[in-house]
Amino acid sequence: MAPGRLQEQWLQRAADARLRIVLADGDDARAQEAARRLADIGVRPILVGTDARAASADVGHIDPREPGAAISSAVTEVVARQAAKRDLSKVEQAAMATDALLVAVAAVQSGQADGCVAGATRPSAEVARAAIRVIGLAPGHSTLSSSFIMAMPDGRTFAYGDCAVVPEPDAQQLADIAIATAETFQALVGEPPVVAMLSFSTKGSADHASVHVVREAVDRVRIRRPDLNIDGELQFDAALLPAVGDAKAPGSPAAGRANVFIFPNLAAANIAYKITERLAGAEAYGPLFQGLARPINDLSRGCSAEDIYNISAITGVQALCVVQHSPKEGG
Repeated sequence: MAPGRLQEQWLQRAADARLRIVLADGDDARAQEAARRLADIGVRPILVGTDARAASADVGHIDPREPGAAISSAVTEVVARQAAKRDLSKVEQAAMATDALLVAVAAVQSGQADGCVAGATRPSAEVARAAIRVIGLAPGHSTLSSSFIMAMPDGRTFAYGDCAVVPEPDAQQLADIAIATAETFQALVGEPPVVAMLSFSTKGSADHASVHVVREAVDRVRIRRPDLNIDGELQFDAALLPAVGDAKAPGSPAAGRANVFIFPNLAAANIAYKITERLAGAEAYGPLFQGLARPINDLSRGCSAEDIYNISAITGVQALCVVQHSPKEGG
């Protein structure tokens, strides 16, 4: 599907459902512009900040100093847990309780919003920590990871994982990444995922400790999700091209037709998505957090209002698919 058409579908689905997307960087002009645009199409944006009121009656506002009872309760619980773990001073606890990022994520946890977009003014690590502390992982998931949706100029769409979070995943983490990325692809693209676990080896053509990790991850995914079409270890050409897949991995359920690519580590995945974006002209949507109980997504601090607008739409679609994202473990 062409990049523009995919983006239109996300925006339309989020708008049709009148979803509430909270923007943690509400005092930033880019977030305010994105909020106005979201409100114009029917999404219900909520800005968090002390000076976050947009010039639109359809844009909500949460002041982190007075977030309301339900959100305050969620924030208080998190602050109490962190104070017990980290021996926070009263001043540190007070600052944490009025932190716009924490309040925004707590709005999702308390049911005041359907999803959260953050990071225009905060490092990615802070967004990830807030998501884990407040939202937590979804049942059946033990890893917070990420993926990119890669929309190619020729209409093909792929998912790459994990491009932003886990540097050197072990077999369990790699299995989590594969399952979560397959779910992200299914939810956002609407096509059945076909998962390739990538390596520099195809079906025993090389032997190395890193190849063993990939093989073990494949075995773990097959036990947990026997419904998924997955195979590995596969080299990228064997995963993508039918002729190479037939030659190198005959009879494989994924070789030559994969649309979800799981890289053995963050370095490989991050390099690959940037190469695909810059040399192949793909549109890269992400990084999208996955494995969380509710949708929280991160932004680059160099993002534009357009980026916030698009990621908000994706977050809305993820919110619609929370039930679908729940793992379907098998025996």
